[in-house]
Amino acid sequence: MTLDNIDVGQEAVITKVGGEGELRCRFLDMGIIPKTKVKVQKMAPMGDPIEIQLRGYELTIRKEDAQKIEVEIL
Repeated sequence: MTLDNIDVGQEAVITKVGGEGELRCRFLDMGIIPKTKVKVQKMAPMGDPIEIQLRGYELTIRKEDAQKIEVEIL
């Protein structure tokens, strides 16, 4: 399952971070790394962007980017 399929309020653990090159490095720099717990805080009406909470801060990412992050629901 990918991060864009999680409902608002649900928590999950990142299992795999996709993307290549600079995109993958950007994810890792933002703290999106495997075994990190995330919670979907908000989602825009059309589903893009998505606000997630991880490591004590909120982060907003595009739905296209969220599709590259695999998670497991807690």
